[in-house]
Amino acid sequence: MSAGFAAWFSGVAGVHRAAALCVKRLFAAMKRAAAKLVAGVLLRTRPAMATDAGVSSARRRMVVGLGNPGMDGSRHSVGMTTLHALARRLGASERWTSDRQVSGEVLLSEHQGAQFVLLLPRLLMNINGVSVSKAATKYQIEPEHIFLVHDELDKPLGKLAIKQGGSARGHNGVRSCVDCLQTDVMPRLRIGIGRPAGKVSVERYVLGRFSPDEQKVLAPVLEQGVDILLAALTESQTHSQPAGGRRVSRSKKGNVSPISQQRTDPAESPHGSPEPHSDGVTEHPTV
Repeated sequence: MSAGFAAWFSGVAGVHRAAALCVKRLFAAMKRAAAKLVAGVLLRTRPAMATDAGVSSARRRMVVGLGNPGMDGSRHSVGMTTLHALARRLGASERWTSDRQVSGEVLLSEHQGAQFVLLLPRLLMNINGVSVSKAATKYQIEPEHIFLVHDELDKPLGKLAIKQGGSARGHNGVRSCVDCLQTDVMPRLRIGIGRPAGKVSVERYVLGRFSPDEQKVLAPVLEQGVDILLAALTESQTHSQPAGGRRVSRSKKGNVSPISQQRTDPAESPHGSPEPHSDGVTEHPTV
């Protein structure tokens, strides 16, 4: 009798777990759909192109620190922290200005014959791409010259890597940029934050702040990240489309269709589920 009850109870528990997972996936899909809808509405208004007779658009490069507004010190917004470090290195940390046309904070700086456009989106992570797309239009910057800097769960704290285009790998901020720019050619600097220990949820972990000990590990990593960005930005050789980059098709006017074979996000993760590497995409670990 007890064995039969245990088997019945186990079966019921399994059904409940499966139902809960389905609900979470449905909720995640609804959030993605809502984010796309909001992005589509926001992108209907395009900014005027910047006019600067002294700077050719071919010499402009954009660096974007992905994150959530008001959460600059969180793990999920480590891309923003990296951009502040870059601004300090350029001696321009006091030159940030709010730009409503691009829904973000913008800093312009000259370095070795190029003009850098540093961007901190002031929209939620899953619609960061709206800000990036508007800034790209305003400053006439091609997607392959836009560097995305973001957190990476699958790399431990203290590690970073360059990714030359390809899929979003489950990162909602990168996915938003891919959707809004209609391509995945943008190079990325991925800053490792590691995964949570124990029963701490991914969402709570990434939205939390670095501990004092973690900040000590992070400080030299940010400086190395700035070194890598400056080297990549000033590199004389340019490519029209990095290996692995693809254009994203539009199914209907105003609606962006996702990259093929993109996986569903688990509802509890702001990053979403990891995606497979695209063919031809090369990652270069640097630490």
